[in-house]
Amino acid sequence: MKRILKYDWDAIAGIIAAVAAIVMHMLHVVEAEVLLMISVVLIALLFLRDLRRERQSEHIEASLHQTEVTVKDILSQLSPPDAVLVGPLSIRQAMEDFSRRARNEMLWFHVCPVMFKRQELFDALLKTAIENPAVKSIQFILDTSDREMWESEVVPKIKRCANQDKVRETIWTSISGGVSAIISDLDKEGKTECLLSFWGEPFMARTPSHNVPRYVFHVQSHSELVGRMVEVVRTACLHKC
Repeated sequence: MKRILKYDWDAIAGIIAAVAAIVMHMLHVVEAEVLLMISVVLIALLFLRDLRRERQSEHIEASLHQTEVTVKDILSQLSPPDAVLVGPLSIRQAMEDFSRRARNEMLWFHVCPVMFKRQELFDALLKTAIENPAVKSIQFILDTSDREMWESEVVPKIKRCANQDKVRETIWTSISGGVSAIISDLDKEGKTECLLSFWGEPFMARTPSHNVPRYVFHVQSHSELVGRMVEVVRTACLHKC
């Protein structure tokens, strides 16, 4: 029934009437004057139909314009978030996308080397950044307690990468805070953003041997937090061992 109601019955009725009039004229049932009158009536009906549709179109256009104005007004009053929380189901994809979109220099601050122990995670996160042609250099700033794990598990994997020279010599320092971050310019706009996380529950799942990231904050470029994290990294570099 819904499909039948969608048909343009005005046009169908007009076509049927026109065909019937022509057939009757060919059979000499009606005169040419009657046929002409029927044609005029059909043209008038079609004209009236077009006028009715034109009024409907004007009403729809006015409604769409009002909706557009309302949406723009709502959007103008909304403030973009400083950071977006990324959960366990999306964290790997978010970090991989960040490495793929990175440009210029990447800073990896106080990240856990254990997350690169599995080759597939190393390929998805760090190798993606190393092979990204827009990334010019990669600098790690790590706590001295992670040095043995870094040199045994991560360095050999880096040396097998074609563009290993992008990875600068690791800066070893004593980091007292429980924050980690990946900082870089993104896309062609070159706006600096960062992935921010915290050591320990609930942001990292703690196991007897290491911490596994569970949540990260994707800090947007307009946030003051990006600048503060850059300062934290610079301060840590000044106290390198």
